[in-house]
Amino acid sequence: MEKEDILRQIGSISRALDSIANIEFKDLKLNRGQYLYLVRIFEHPGIISDQLAILLNIDRTTTSRGVRKIEQAGLVFKKDDEVNKKIKHLFVTEAGEKLAKEIEKENTYSNELMIKGLSEIEQAELGRYLSIIEKNANENWSFVKNGGKRKY
Repeated sequence: MEKEDILRQIGSISRALDSIANIEFKDLKLNRGQYLYLVRIFEHPGIISDQLAILLNIDRTTTSRGVRKIEQAGLVFKKDDEVNKKIKHLFVTEAGEKLAKEIEKENTYSNELMIKGLSEIEQAELGRYLSIIEKNANENWSFVKNGGKRKY
């Protein structure tokens, strides 16, 4: 397999899963990508928007817009920091928690479907490989978003 094919396959997998999620979550009244924000806030109660942006590898403006939409939908709320009132911590509402749990069920199901046919050893190897690729991608994203220019 050529190196370029790896990224194409990862992109294809990502787009397929994203498309499935958008169809599955349409009934939950979540627009494209909003389920990611909701689940990460559910997993990290009290997270702030900047931390959420880093966690999702999304710029701060896009994160702010996404959080605002799920806040308007009544799925999350902001709470002032006790020391610095400019800092807003994010929490899910009761409705947000219910949806986040449904999304996590779907995620578990999708994970099981995607690794079907792989032995436990192959699953562990795949996990290790993907961790390396994710680390490299995160480092590259951080470099570029901070003004770095990649050399081809």
